[in-house]
Amino acid sequence: MNPTVPSDRTSHELREANRRFYDGLWAGVRLVEPERFNTWPLLRPLVAQARRRLEVGAGLRPRLPLAGTHFVDISAPALERLRELGGNAVLAPVTSLPFPDEAFDLVCALDIVEHVGDDDCALSELARVVEPGGVVLVSAPLHPKLWTAFDEFVGHYCRYEPAALVAKLAAHGLAIERSAAYGMAPRSSRLLELGMWFLTHRRQRALWWYNRVFMPLAVRFEKALAVAPGMIDTENVSEILLVCRRAGAGSRLAKA
Repeated sequence: MNPTVPSDRTSHELREANRRFYDGLWAGVRLVEPERFNTWPLLRPLVAQARRRLEVGAGLRPRLPLAGTHFVDISAPALERLRELGGNAVLAPVTSLPFPDEAFDLVCALDIVEHVGDDDCALSELARVVEPGGVVLVSAPLHPKLWTAFDEFVGHYCRYEPAALVAKLAAHGLAIERSAAYGMAPRSSRLLELGMWFLTHRRQRALWWYNRVFMPLAVRFEKALAVAPGMIDTENVSEILLVCRRAGAGSRLAKA
């Protein structure tokens, strides 16, 4: 077995494991508004130009505004809260998006593809529903050698070699225009292990601290995204955010 991939899980088992984990997580936390994340300065001008927007797997951490955005998730508690707050939210996996071809000009799928056994199917769907010239934002963890128990705990299927990720995106007609180091996971292995233990053995207490203390602090002290043209040097980057454009012309989104 490849130690970086929990390949004993089928795609169905992986999706169910993710659903159970995030159902439990989103049932106990509050929604954090898009404007509070360090992704907002990047997304704000794109949102201003995009009439048709989709965010996949946002949970209760959406990066696109609720009003006017379609949301897809596999977590019922997250969908219920998104609907209560004005989002147009439907239950579906990223591998089977319930929308026609070229339905959107901006698609956001952060922290998603690494959770899917068939990531080619997921990327194909993301590319299918965005119009030619439209923008797709994806993020993914890098470097299989950095795989830890935390990756499996939160439902990851893999980490990507940077070159392989670029090739996968290109195979689905998605060209990288800009990129940035990304992610909020603590670097301390001891802190991650402690958090995993509390989520497993003291879940209610862990969620209380996560919701009221750790998440607000993490958002408040997020570093500004250092977005650069093309693909950044990924040698010391554990997770990356990619601004991609689907091949073809037609979108109104500027290449700012």
